[in-house]
Amino acid sequence: MIAALFTSTPVMTLVATEASTGNFVDLDVRAWEWIALGAVVGGLLLADLLLVHRTAHEISFKEAIIESGAWIAISVVFGLVVLWGWGTAAAGEYFAGYLIEKSLSIDNVFVWAVILGYFKIPPKYQFRVLFWGVFGALVLRAIFIFAGVALLNRFSWLLFVFGAFLLYTAWKLAQPDDHEVDPENSAVLRLVRRVIPTTNELHGQKMFIKENGHWMATPLFAVLVLIEATDVVFAVDSVPAILAVSREQFLVLSSNAFAILGLRALYFAFAGMKDRFRYLDYGLAGILGFVGIKMIIAEWYHIPTWASLVVIAAFLTAAIWWSLRHAPDVADDLPGSSLDHGDRVGGGWPDAEPEGVDVTTGDDDAVE
Repeated sequence: MIAALFTSTPVMTLVATEASTGNFVDLDVRAWEWIALGAVVGGLLLADLLLVHRTAHEISFKEAIIESGAWIAISVVFGLVVLWGWGTAAAGEYFAGYLIEKSLSIDNVFVWAVILGYFKIPPKYQFRVLFWGVFGALVLRAIFIFAGVALLNRFSWLLFVFGAFLLYTAWKLAQPDDHEVDPENSAVLRLVRRVIPTTNELHGQKMFIKENGHWMATPLFAVLVLIEATDVVFAVDSVPAILAVSREQFLVLSSNAFAILGLRALYFAFAGMKDRFRYLDYGLAGILGFVGIKMIIAEWYHIPTWASLVVIAAFLTAAIWWSLRHAPDVADDLPGSSLDHGDRVGGGWPDAEPEGVDVTTGDDDAVE
């Protein structure tokens, strides 16, 4: 059915050619095809919220693995649709963009774990805040992508700026303990507390409640804002990286969207396993360094998309393999352990005396 959305006649009128924009494909994407992409992404989001996760519950490791596999399968199916409708060059750029975004998003998952753990958000309420976090991420990425492509098309010298930034980011990422997250000292969190009246206790999955005739935010809203703020930082890295392998907005946006859609399942599967992926940052640094170099030398030499796919996959595979081979033998760093319940990182909402929901155990009482 998805394939049908992108085929209008037996003879395909959309053919990808690398000659149109130098070394990248240039698709003549019509309005209805953009609408179809939006409908597919929106439909998947709604199905996930209203059908798969209609009621709040703690997501098990097995459930998360199954869901993560399903999201990856959906992403591959869409890639096959791109292959069928627009050819191998377009499909190659889609899969390269997807692989870059998926790789860089793993660090995002671990940051989510720190934030949710710090504020002791019960596991059964984490999905809802991450759902809106992903929704916001999709909107932010769309803005970044359209702006980035427009800037590169107008100012080609920005290739060197983006490339140098990626190299700097790769160097920073390779530095040990140089990118830890401290939620309590976040300027964004201080701003939320100062501007928006906020309760000290959770009230189920609600972001806002009405107390004494006044609307107040719950800690879930502040956590959501903090998650969105961290995604801006990750987008600054990942969007230029993807623009190194594709300049076609449709392919860049769709590869980003399908990678981000599976982030929640990836979080529930691997949030508590950062110690087992101790060398992952070096692999991600290698990926960013490679795409940074690719972007800088693009004016003189274009690294083929298939070669980019091989290099990106090699860095990611090597980092994961080396991490697992030298992983510590710790039984409780599996998902569902103490990190998921917020008592590994410490902290939490200050002076919280929960009335509706116990922020430590997540038990409900009479509050909806």
